[in-house]
Amino acid sequence: MCLFSAWLMDNFSGNNGVEHGVMVPQLTELIPQGVSKPFSDVIDVSSGDSHLTGMMPVTFVLRMYVRVIICTPICVCPWSFLDACGYSYSCGAPNVQRSVAEFITRRDGGVPASPQNIFICGGSQRALALLLEILIPNDGPPYTGVLTPVPTYKTFTMLLEETGTVMVPYQLCEEQGWVLQIDELRRALRDSRGHCSPKVLYVINPGNPTGHVQTMKSIAEVIQFAAEEELFLLADEVYQDTVHGDNSEFISYKRVLFEMGGEFSETVQMASVHSASKGYMGECGLRAGYVELVNIDHTVMPFAEWLIGTKICAPVPGQVALDIMARPPQPGDASYVQYTQVRQTLTETLVHNVRRAQEVLNSLPGMSCQLPEAGIFVFPRLQFHPQVAEHAKKAGVDADLLYSRRLLEDSGVCVSPGCEYGQRDGTHHLRLCVLIPTNTLDEMLTRLTRFHLRFMAEFF
Repeated sequence: MCLFSAWLMDNFSGNNGVEHGVMVPQLTELIPQGVSKPFSDVIDVSSGDSHLTGMMPVTFVLRMYVRVIICTPICVCPWSFLDACGYSYSCGAPNVQRSVAEFITRRDGGVPASPQNIFICGGSQRALALLLEILIPNDGPPYTGVLTPVPTYKTFTMLLEETGTVMVPYQLCEEQGWVLQIDELRRALRDSRGHCSPKVLYVINPGNPTGHVQTMKSIAEVIQFAAEEELFLLADEVYQDTVHGDNSEFISYKRVLFEMGGEFSETVQMASVHSASKGYMGECGLRAGYVELVNIDHTVMPFAEWLIGTKICAPVPGQVALDIMARPPQPGDASYVQYTQVRQTLTETLVHNVRRAQEVLNSLPGMSCQLPEAGIFVFPRLQFHPQVAEHAKKAGVDADLLYSRRLLEDSGVCVSPGCEYGQRDGTHHLRLCVLIPTNTLDEMLTRLTRFHLRFMAEFF
């Protein structure tokens, strides 16, 4: 056994998969120290941090504008944000709340948004955590249930565990492009009522990790279902600016809600979240997002404001990034040309990489990949020989986690195993971030292809 394999076994035998990506920084540090390994570097496509793999940031955001705001003397600074470089208002800087409200109004074709209903948080996960804290009573059984799509990303399931909430899974239909089916929602709700009190319906649109995009008809059906069952609708829409399917379009839940008329627009309670950490902006380290509350009872809003006010809101640089996301440079602005060029490059790279990854992955034996319509991930399915499952069972891990560890050990490619996201029994998947430089994508796919063919031959 080589030194690298020995280190891997010592550090990651028996882990449950949540810590799979944690090993990458440690491994990267070991490479220059002469640890024996069959590759020269690690390609980490396990997270949504595209900057980690060398993808160009939106230069205007952090590399220029934030620097000006933080470093420019107050007397010449063109923006009022410097007034808030101490503590910001707990619910966010008022000018950012206004910018976000105007962004939502434009996005939704004139459906009005009020700054008073918008709260700035330290990223979308922080927003979701605060919403769960507001929605979930901690008074013991019957415990509150949250209808949650499967697959879903692991940090949300961790939030549910942290709040003592029961996850009520509903399966997305992979064979039809990961569509959300109302009959499956009804089944999940019916099956849950014996062991919890379902009160929240959580949807991710565009999907993560699946990359599906809901149609207006699908969204309207979900809203009607939530209204019939008196469920609070929680819409995670953080990948809304990364729709790249030829016939796909992002339509917000709020827009559809208000186009359905007063029967729904005045009664269905919902919240939507968005973030500057995701999609093209991708400023993961700045940690800024927002939540908009819709149709919340006036007696509840003071409690929501109080609860959010007890937390520390997003740092000022993060709020700057969120403000830029909400009101980017416009034609005639000095920065408009550079900003649009960077955005166009990111768009073209993502579209190319999604299609190239799907082409390669679908060409491999025992692997199939739905073409995502949005987001920055592909989520291919693995079909293993029964011996793989037996080997994984002996190792005490899921088969796709076994595959992922072997891929990292053999080829230096770090992906996320499907078991971290939930998946239908008997299926196995991988999640790979593809908003990465094209040369990195090509190298990653080459390494993965070589490993996959060896792995499949080993267990044939």
